[in-house]
Amino acid sequence: MHGEDLGNYAYGMWTVVVFNVILFLFFVLSFIKPKTNIEWRSMGVFAAFIVALFTEMYGFPLTIYFLSSWFGKSYPVLNPFSHSHGHLWLVLLGLGDSQIAMTVLHIVTNVMIFYGLYVMQNGWVLIHAVKGKHLVTDGVYAQVRHPQYSGLFLITLGFLIQWPSILTLIMWPILMFTYYRLAMREEKDVEEIFGKQYEEYRRRVPAFIPKWGGAR
Repeated sequence: MHGEDLGNYAYGMWTVVVFNVILFLFFVLSFIKPKTNIEWRSMGVFAAFIVALFTEMYGFPLTIYFLSSWFGKSYPVLNPFSHSHGHLWLVLLGLGDSQIAMTVLHIVTNVMIFYGLYVMQNGWVLIHAVKGKHLVTDGVYAQVRHPQYSGLFLITLGFLIQWPSILTLIMWPILMFTYYRLAMREEKDVEEIFGKQYEEYRRRVPAFIPKWGGAR
């Protein structure tokens, strides 16, 4: 394996790993506050995804070790352990040394991540302003029924595109299913409170992905 290139090894930054894990968990927990056991279990799956993500991004690149071992000398880049070559989609597409491609990738995925946080924050403000007194159907809730979870999906998808790994590729569908199941369970509780008003709202507004052109 490319032992001669390990002088540019760009990992082992465990302080950065811990900082980023705490930072993103803090932001998400600010907008999604688990109360029940299933909510805490769902948050645990998200936390595991974030830990796996930043561990491979800054700590130990397990996926790159595997891929460079499997491909051997045919691996697309000479130094797989530099951070510029940690973007596996670009490397596998032969764009690992393209600064333009890397810049575009960062812009697109960072927009996804920060827009996901924005959506989560908007949903949290609206739902907590009414304190359960009436059904919220305006603002971001006119677009999707579960904006906090839509934002969470967008954040994790942005990270998955930016820095994929074997673990996060396996965990992402599990994370999506976990929050889908949680959302459907929450809808039953809301329907018991608001009845036909919520049934009509549910027929009109999609759960996670806005309709083309947006709901009106």
